[in-house]
Amino acid sequence: MPLHNTQQIKIHNTLSGKKEVFKPITEGHIGMYVCGPTVYSNVHLGNLRTFMSFDMIFRYFLHLGYKVRYVRNITDAGHLENDSDVGEDKITKKARLEEIEPMEIVQRYTVDFHNVLKIFNFLPPSIEPTATGHIIEQIELIQSIIDNGFAYVVNGSVYFDVHKYNTTNEYGILSKRKLEDLIHNTRALDGQSDKKNPQDFALWKKAEPTHIMRWPSPWSDGFPGWHLECTAMSTKYLGDFFDIHGGGMDLKFPHHECEIAQNQAAKGKAPVKYWMHANMLELNGARMSKSTGNYINPAELLSGDNDKMSKAYSPMVIRFFMMQASYKSVLDLTDAGLKAAEKGFNRLMDAIGLIGHLKLSTASTFNVAEWQQKCYDAMNDDFNTPILIAHLFDAAKYINQVKDGSATVTTEDLDLLKDTIHNFTYSVLGLTNTLETDSNTEKLSGAVEILIKLRKEARINKDFALSDKIRDELAEVGIQLNDSREGTTFSIN
Repeated sequence: MPLHNTQQIKIHNTLSGKKEVFKPITEGHIGMYVCGPTVYSNVHLGNLRTFMSFDMIFRYFLHLGYKVRYVRNITDAGHLENDSDVGEDKITKKARLEEIEPMEIVQRYTVDFHNVLKIFNFLPPSIEPTATGHIIEQIELIQSIIDNGFAYVVNGSVYFDVHKYNTTNEYGILSKRKLEDLIHNTRALDGQSDKKNPQDFALWKKAEPTHIMRWPSPWSDGFPGWHLECTAMSTKYLGDFFDIHGGGMDLKFPHHECEIAQNQAAKGKAPVKYWMHANMLELNGARMSKSTGNYINPAELLSGDNDKMSKAYSPMVIRFFMMQASYKSVLDLTDAGLKAAEKGFNRLMDAIGLIGHLKLSTASTFNVAEWQQKCYDAMNDDFNTPILIAHLFDAAKYINQVKDGSATVTTEDLDLLKDTIHNFTYSVLGLTNTLETDSNTEKLSGAVEILIKLRKEARINKDFALSDKIRDELAEVGIQLNDSREGTTFSIN
């Protein structure tokens, strides 16, 4: 029987503003969409936290035995500066500044995005669609919205009529904003805009003559609106009504609000059952911002090449640090916080490393089954990773007590303890034992150095057959010996 039949999850639904018991639309199956990156620059550390939160959520669903279709898109067109309907496309602007093709920018930063996520041990999504790969679907969606009377065409551009929509629907249902307040706080149009009202947003923009990324449509050669892309891609792969839509808190308005309106206008129904939003990552108590200099990217954090931290930190320490806070809470990235996380991570990994060396007894002084359910209870409570980690440290304390002889454990309980701590540490939190990896690397290096020494002795003794045999057989398992005047080194292919 799948674990999800015995565990009841509660999720904070941004739409209702409260925790709700999670009930998938189709039993045993979950459809989840998360807004991915706009690939015009290296991935932002704050965005990394958002993607990490949903990677953890994806992992827990898989651990419970759900069949999950996780869709995370790549925005490679149509995202204008300041998330608005005017200005230059972010990708096109970067391409112009670097004097290369926009799709070269897309390729460069898509590769960077994947490489960074691999370093932090992310699972790949089930599907990773691109905006430029779904232009036809977006055109069809726009036409449906026009046909239903919620969009209008002006000079080759198409705009969503927010005021018309709000007469029969509620624009602001997700962000809890009222259209009347938005009207009051919006500057009047300057007379140059094609929009009927400032609150209207673009579904399709006619491309200026200098705009490189453009596609033919019934209205003009142009490009889709940023909000529209996610509606088209999410519903194509997950259906018109799916379980979970996630993203950063900054996307709640207007991006996700517009997604709801677009789906409602095109298909007559809300697209998502549970909306989830990960909160912001601050740096030293202030908002991260390149313009103010209060900024650090993942590579700088990993290398230590920055003026914000005292040292470099490993990917798993950074991941552990982020898992120590609820995905819904603001997290302040500090040197002191990372140092504390490093100590905690090492303590947990040390304890896990002791499990196979504990002396067994006829009785246990720790209720492992009860502890295991506490771990599930923490994750079932809106993916409460801080509480889960506290329980993992309870187990680490117990392991050390067994090692010291002040506590005992049976074979059965030790097996349950090992399986549970491995599942939650590695499979759910997505951590890897870098201490064990470093130790294995040192052992491998030592073994190869012994073989290099034996090969050197064979060559001195003119036993070239043995020398070649050592070199060739190491090459067969991917270890390349490199001879030079300074001696012999090795590399792993």
